Amino acid sequence: MEITGFWTAVLAWGQRKTIIQKANALFALMGESPYEFIVNHQEPERQRFLEFKHRTFQSLDTLYFLSFLQHHYRNHDSLEVAFLQGNTMAERLINFQEYFFSLPYAPSRTRKHIPSPARQSTCKRLNMYLRWMVRRDTSGVDFGLWSRIKPSELKIPLDVHVDRVARNLQLIDRKRTDWVTVLELTDRLRQFDPLDPVKYDFALFGSATMEP
Repeated sequence: MEITGFWTAVLAWGQRKTIIQKANALFALMGESPYEFIVNHQEPERQRFLEFKHRTFQSLDTLYFLSFLQHHYRNHDSLEVAFLQGNTMAERLINFQEYFFSLPYAPSRTRKHIPSPARQSTCKRLNMYLRWMVRRDTSGVDFGLWSRIKPSELKIPLDVHVDRVARNLQLIDRKRTDWVTVLELTDRLRQFDPLDPVKYDFALFGSATMEP
């Protein structure tokens, strides 16, 4: 679930139907057993992924993701540990990106698929992934697999849709849409629920998709 969630979050731009199709195609190449494939596959088995792509996510990116995930899961039981280095969420995401690209053959073009607050990115996909892994709900959307990160530490997954709705509701004053805006909106939502501010992502994103 960690692996499928992480990769699906990375591929999550464009139409929802297409994202699901691409994610399913990717995991089919792993024999529908992502963890077993990641840990045990040999390099020749990566040839089957050369035709996989989604928008700007190309085969070179796929091959590096396979390499990194194999490296990580052969040394750790969970991807959670990769998000624990730092005192703030910004520091943790910055350190995660540095760790993700720490292998000596990391291609520079692949870095754009793992954003960082160091470049003022909103880190929408990573924040969404963390929401899935950390929060637990009763609807099967957020799985709550991890316990070492608290829901109160999460940041809102901010994209153009959530940004627009939040501005219409006067929850954002900052004119730019960047990491500082993520912090501003999360702080506003924390006024409603200090222990779980990101739960309001459902309402904000849902309102955006229902707009005419």
